[in-house]
Amino acid sequence: MQGYFYGTKKDIPAEFNDYFDIADTVVVEMDMCRGHLDDTPACTCPVPRGREIIGAVIAFNAAARETGVPIIHVHAVNRKDGRDDVGAARPAAWRRVFPMSFGPIPNSVNHNVEGTQWPEFMVEVKEEDFTVETKKRLSGFYPTDLDFLLRQLDRNTIVLTGLMTDCCVLNTAFEAANLGYRVIVPRGLTRGFDEQIEEAALRIISLHLGLVMDSSGILQKWEVLNSAAAEMRSP
Repeated sequence: MQGYFYGTKKDIPAEFNDYFDIADTVVVEMDMCRGHLDDTPACTCPVPRGREIIGAVIAFNAAARETGVPIIHVHAVNRKDGRDDVGAARPAAWRRVFPMSFGPIPNSVNHNVEGTQWPEFMVEVKEEDFTVETKKRLSGFYPTDLDFLLRQLDRNTIVLTGLMTDCCVLNTAFEAANLGYRVIVPRGLTRGFDEQIEEAALRIISLHLGLVMDSSGILQKWEVLNSAAAEMRSP
């Protein structure tokens, strides 16, 4: 079993076995919604590279469910009157700084506004899955009940997927680590603004916050653990 440590692939030592306890693990999927992934000029905050991973995220979630790992889908749903962001005294910082580097986002004022199509998930959400819809800024924990939900599920390892690697995924990984959760990021199941900044974010995660792995390695480890558990239960 291997991971990426500051971009270099290395064996993961046995001291990290606690990261792979299935009964202690949950998938937290970030912002896989139409407001980022819709392939139209009206997309409110487009992440074109994110469309590459839609199928892979769906497949990983299906495998996780079969293993017994719950899925939590996290996204923002903003109030119609704008008080959560554009019409507030303290709008989100990205609205001011991002356009300075890459130009205006034409329909950003409608990003994930309630009652529109933009907050809709573009991945499969099963009845047994959980959703967190009160995300208002860059972290999945702020100001949501994600921490409360994780504690109620009694899960301490987070497999973090989705968008954007250099933004909401990175911020959520920092906050998860600060709260004492173990973090795993499957590098093929997250996308950022571009490859260079995405790689930088993954290196930061591997340096300070948790494990960066291939999703296939995670699933293989879970399969081995499930097989071992089944053998122990058999008479």
